[in-house]
Formats: sequence, C-alpha cells, structure tokens
Amino acid sequence: MENQATYNYKVVRQFAIMTVVWGIVGMLVGVVIAAQMVWPQLNVGPYFHFGRLRPLHTNAVIFAFGGCGLMATSLYVVQRTCNVRLISDKLAGFVFWGWQAVIVLAAVTLPLGLTSGKEYAELEWPIDILITIVWVAYAVVFFGTIAIRKVKHIYVANWFYGGFILAVALLHIVNSMEMPVSMWKSYSAYAGAVDAMVQWWYGHNAVGFFLTAGFLGMMYYFVPKQAGRPVYSYRLSVVHFWALIFTYMWAGPHHLHYTALPDWTQSLGMVFSLILLAPSWGGMINGIMTLSGAWHKLRTDPILKFLVTALSFYGMSTFEGPMMSIKTVNALSHFTDWTIGHVHSGALGWVAMITIGSIYYLVPRLFNREEMYSVKLVETHFWIATLGTVLYIASMWIAGVTQGLMWRAVNPDGTLTYAFIDAVKASHPYFFIRFLGGFMFLSGMLLMLYNVLRTAFAGRPVNAEIPAVVAHA
Repeated sequence: MENQATYNYKVVRQFAIMTVVWGIVGMLVGVVIAAQMVWPQLNVGPYFHFGRLRPLHTNAVIFAFGGCGLMATSLYVVQRTCNVRLISDKLAGFVFWGWQAVIVLAAVTLPLGLTSGKEYAELEWPIDILITIVWVAYAVVFFGTIAIRKVKHIYVANWFYGGFILAVALLHIVNSMEMPVSMWKSYSAYAGAVDAMVQWWYGHNAVGFFLTAGFLGMMYYFVPKQAGRPVYSYRLSVVHFWALIFTYMWAGPHHLHYTALPDWTQSLGMVFSLILLAPSWGGMINGIMTLSGAWHKLRTDPILKFLVTALSFYGMSTFEGPMMSIKTVNALSHFTDWTIGHVHSGALGWVAMITIGSIYYLVPRLFNREEMYSVKLVETHFWIATLGTVLYIASMWIAGVTQGLMWRAVNPDGTLTYAFIDAVKASHPYFFIRFLGGFMFLSGMLLMLYNVLRTAFAGRPVNAEIPAVVAHA
C-alpha cells in the first residue's frame, strides 16, 4: 500500500498514456476504412476488409480511446474533489489491466469475424462477462472513493461520472443478454422488433451516457480549472444533470423510424429527442459562460481552445441530433453519410477534443512539469484537428444529402431516376475529403503522442500530496 498522504496518480498516468496510444490505433483503423471507401482494392480479405475493420474502429475509438480517457479523468477528479486517495490501489490496478485485456481481446476477435452483430456491442459473450467484472470493479473504486470522501459536498463532475458508470452497467447487461452455443458464438435473448428496440435503446444511450454524460464530467472539472474561473451556474449544472439523464433514456427509438417498431414508440423517441435539446444546450451554455472574464486566455492557451471548441461541437451536434430525429428529416438522412457526419461531429469535435484538452491538462501534473514539453505543438495539434474535423463533417453532410435526394428521386412514370451505383459515384469525391480529414486528425494525435512522451521523459512520475486542510481541488 502506497503512502495514504498522497493521491494515487499511478493509475491515472497509465490510463492517460493509453488514451493517446489507443486513440492513434482506433483512428488509424478509421483512416484505413475511409481509404477503403475511396480505393476499394484496399479491402484485403478475409480479415482486413471494411466489414471486419469497421466494428474494430468503433470499439477502439469508443471503448479504448474514450474509455481510457474517462477512466483517467474520473479517477483523477474523484480524488481531487473528495480530498482522499482512491479506496483501493489494487482494485484500481485491476481495472486498468482488465480494461486493456478487454481491448486486446476485441482487437483479436473482431478481425476474425467473431461478433454478436450488435452495433457497439459486437464483442462475444466471454468478453462481455470480462467487461462486466471490470466495470463492477471500476464502480467500486469510484463510488467507494466518494463514500470515504473528506468533503461533504459531491462536486457536479462526479454526478456525471457516476451517472455514466451506473447507466453503462445497466445498458451493457440488458443488451448483452445472450445464449452461448459455443465458446465464441451466441444468440441474442431477444428476437425481431424487440431485439431492435433493445439494441437501439442501448446504442443511443451508449452515446448518451458513455459519450456524453461521462465527457460532461470532464467538461465540468477541466474547463473551470483551465479557465481559472468557477462554473458559471452551479444551479444550472445540477438541472442539466437531472434533465439530461432523465430525457436521454427515452430517445432510442428515433433510430428505428419507418420500421416494424410500433408507430407510437417511434413518435415517443422523436419527442424525447426534441426535448433533449434543452438540457444539452443548457450544459453547453454553462460551459461557454464559465469563460466570462477569461476570454483573453483563449488567444494564448491552446488547451483552453481544445476545451471550448469541444463545447461548440457539442452544441452543434446536440442541435443536429434532435433535428435528424424528426421523421420527415429522417426520411432523407437515414442510411446516408449525413448520419456518419453527425456521429463524427460528436466523436471528433466533442469527445476527442474534450479528451485531448483534458489529457494535455493532466500530463504535466502527473509528471511534475510546469507545462507540456511544447505548447506550440499543442497549438499546431489544435488547428490540424479542427480543420480535419470540419473537412470530415462538411464532406459527409454534402455526400449524405446528395445520397438521400438521389435515392428518393423518381421519374414521371414512378420509376427511380438513379441506380444505387449513381449515388455511390456522386459520393466518391466526398469520400476522399473524408479520408483527408481523418488523416489530418490522426496526424494531430501522433504529434500529441510525441509531445506527451517528451513531457513524461523530461519529468518524473509524482503523486500529489493530499492537503491536510480541506480546500478546493
């Protein structure tokens, strides 16, 4: 057992470094599958074609990159805001190694075609069980640390992290109910429209809790810290939390418009999606307004640029999502690359940028440095990432609307104006621009890895002392 007078930064350091490493791996696979859409001859079978690599990409960026980022920041924030060391160093170590094992198993099984076929939940039943065990250990470390806190108040970031941990546990267990028929094959416990409903209840709430609530926990800690300002409205942050977690749970059916799902269920999902705009924008405004009086820092502070740009993309994608859930808009957008553009405005613009900014905040503190090895490289990374994201989203918007309009175009006699291949040919230039945008984002991550490693090697691992007197984190 390490010294109880210090915080446990070891597990935070491990997760922070692996966030960057897995970010590069996941985004590299993303760039490869984007290239396969431009140059189909790059589809190498049977293990490395688009169908096998696409779930590997989504799992790597969500659960490896995003998951490690969430675990690094949550285990840092919970200690700092509770004024106490993690409840168990050994359990924290198990969470780290267990999560890496899950990621490696995913990287092996998915290219082999071992999949349950459920989006964002493709991993087969033995890995699902391992995920459950690791997640329970993570919950024990997080909530156990809150239970032994020295500060009476539970800071709002911990509410978001806690909500994310509990909701993801519920989603994973219910959606992954399956019947094994062999070591690497299982069938869903649900069938037909019920299976689709459970899958998209899970799928949308994976976005709502894993990719939103968890990262809002990041936002509520790192934006005020980097800006040197208190949260604009603490009352709004609490309203934001309860409104968001209540509303998000019901929005899943908007993925299933015009399907065999009962019409009232589709409409309910649409209505809740529209309501969701209010808490989402409440949180975005709260984050942006936290910068009141600190706008001058934006000119010189690239870490703050990452955090604020992330908030801007959060605002944009949480406007676009409810709009795309409207049935008439969905009739145009569904199955097109507009959806891909929307997902990546959230994934690259919001999730990746808030994570990158938070990791840049953490690394010097974890390795006893005043700042990153090169602030100029952080600035360069910011502009490459922003430009790459804009190219990606804009190209997919144009491709998506083009596809939607071409698919629904009919001649006076009622026959289709275009063959499917015509829409593919029209999309080809935009596929190349997407590849370019993704490649730029990946390049920025490579710069980040260099910068992080130089900072780590120039410094030394430290565990900050826990203040004897309760103070602000």
